[in-house]
Amino acid sequence: QVQLVESGGGLVEPGGSLSLSCQASGNIYTINAMGWYRQAPGKERELVARVISGGSIEYADSVKGRFTGSRVNSMNTVYLQMNSLKPEDTAVYYCNAVLYYLNSSGFPRPLDAWGQGTPVTVSS
Repeated sequence: QVQLVESGGGLVEPGGSLSLSCQASGNIYTINAMGWYRQAPGKERELVARVISGGSIEYADSVKGRFTGSRVNSMNTVYLQMNSLKPEDTAVYYCNAVLYYLNSSGFPRPLDAWGQGTPVTVSS
């Protein structure tokens, strides 16, 4: 149907940088929004950054000025460049796409799709 495949993440020291990427594939008709959420241990999943169709980007206040989201529409791919990382950025980062896909009858259907998650650890 639809798959979101994430890459990147890992272990980095405070102040360091990491980048994440996510590509959506399958019977995609259109993507309305695509971006990143994160979930730290014991906390709820929260928005990090997402690109809305039309190109506008919204960020969590905690990452403004440090993280940059971008999207290549033609490749159904979204990126997250994370700079000046802090220990409190440690979490599992999930790619999300709000989209329409084509069902077996060729009709567009809505879907809120999620990737499998990639861990980011900021520690010295």
